[in-house]
Amino acid sequence: MKVGIWIRVSTEDQARGESPSNHTARAQMYAGSKGWEVVETYDLSGVSGKDVLEHPEAKRMLSDVKTGRIKSLIFSKLARLARNTRQLLEISEFFQKNDANLVSLEESIDTSTPAGRLLYTVIGALAQWEREEISARISASIPIRAKLGKTTGGQGSFGYHWVEGEIIPNPAEVSIVKRIFELFLESGKVLPTCQQLTKEGFRASQSEFCPRTLKFILKDSIYKGIRRSNYSSKSTGKFELKKEEDWVLCAVEPIISEDTWERANEVLEATRLRFTVNRAEPKQGKYLFSGLLTCHCGGGKMYCYPHPKMTVPRYTCRACKIKVDEDVVENSLQYLLKSIAMSPESLCGDNGNEINLRDKQNRMELLKKDLKVINKKIDTLIELVGDNRIDRETFASRFEPLTAQRENISKEVPRLQGEIDFINSEDVGRQYVVSQATTLAALWSELSYEARQEITKEVVERIEVRKESLHFDIHHISNLKQKDGETLADSPLVP
Repeated sequence: MKVGIWIRVSTEDQARGESPSNHTARAQMYAGSKGWEVVETYDLSGVSGKDVLEHPEAKRMLSDVKTGRIKSLIFSKLARLARNTRQLLEISEFFQKNDANLVSLEESIDTSTPAGRLLYTVIGALAQWEREEISARISASIPIRAKLGKTTGGQGSFGYHWVEGEIIPNPAEVSIVKRIFELFLESGKVLPTCQQLTKEGFRASQSEFCPRTLKFILKDSIYKGIRRSNYSSKSTGKFELKKEEDWVLCAVEPIISEDTWERANEVLEATRLRFTVNRAEPKQGKYLFSGLLTCHCGGGKMYCYPHPKMTVPRYTCRACKIKVDEDVVENSLQYLLKSIAMSPESLCGDNGNEINLRDKQNRMELLKKDLKVINKKIDTLIELVGDNRIDRETFASRFEPLTAQRENISKEVPRLQGEIDFINSEDVGRQYVVSQATTLAALWSELSYEARQEITKEVVERIEVRKESLHFDIHHISNLKQKDGETLADSPLVP
């Protein structure tokens, strides 16, 4: 992976000994531990954080991310990248949009890892949840207005318009609506109907008729005299139908007969079934646990085969035909998250990593003490020669070894710090999943399906379906065991 290094050290920090070269060496060591290639360094030493994104080096970095020249940006800590949380989230969204990663060494955040991506996924999901809560409060009056027959915003359906607070047929478009249903019932096909409408010179509100627009018109019950309100939502960024009990239905003046509308929709449904019932292979990545479920029989991954009567996605093993419903797996995952949250102290850590990290941290403290002593000795020598208490020859014989030692330590400190950063980034996943388990379990039902899908992908590596339980492999957590030896990662099938 080609990466860039972001260096921004204030003048005050440089005065305290935090040189840009030390930050660069530390980042290079981390990149080397990951097997990454450093291709760019963006040096903003001494630049104020107030207008950092307007600096030419910052613009060059963003341009390199956009063009794909670098796929990760390594920096010492978050405060060096952005001045506040809002800027940080904006930068994060820019990197996510361009499929690039952010690596903060001080906070041990690396979005090229599942744990790092989980951090930003959770932040984004919670932000989205907050926006939806605000939106829900603002739109609380919509069902009431709809029941009163008042406008709930936007234009009326094609063929209708609002006149003095009442929605009535638009004389200029009524004949077009009737012609749409007439042509569709003649051909039974959407695309030829669109082509014929264009040939006859008919247009939708802003463009020629396309299959998507035509299907929307054919399915709209307003044309048979029943106007739907409060039936859809775009809270997740795309059009979705709400539950039917939330819909508000009002009678309006019809444009076509109910029989004509029903016959057109029967043709539409028959066409849809021809392309879905006999589908040979399932779609990949559409469902919550797509690509994660495997069967204990060794038959490989389990897939969801959709059919018209399916209310809950069901995953099936091709080999032994064992089946499991998505809501059962989802409930079992929540059970696991709650179990992790209740027993964080009983999780077995990676003792080898902990010992290695402790040794390197102790070594780092000794090096810093040695460096402090050497700098003090050098300062003393300079004072002695300045006061003529030692001659130049004696000064040189003592000064040169000390400067050589200082140079060696100055090279070793960032190298060792890079190794510590690497170990911390490997360990942060387990700590973060454990710390966020309670939050994820509590907010799970409030998150959108897409947000749950993203979080599941970043938390779970694999799920093995067994006869009476599910075994979860969690990213960065290999030893999920309780004190009595029971495997915490084995979750019962929770209906």
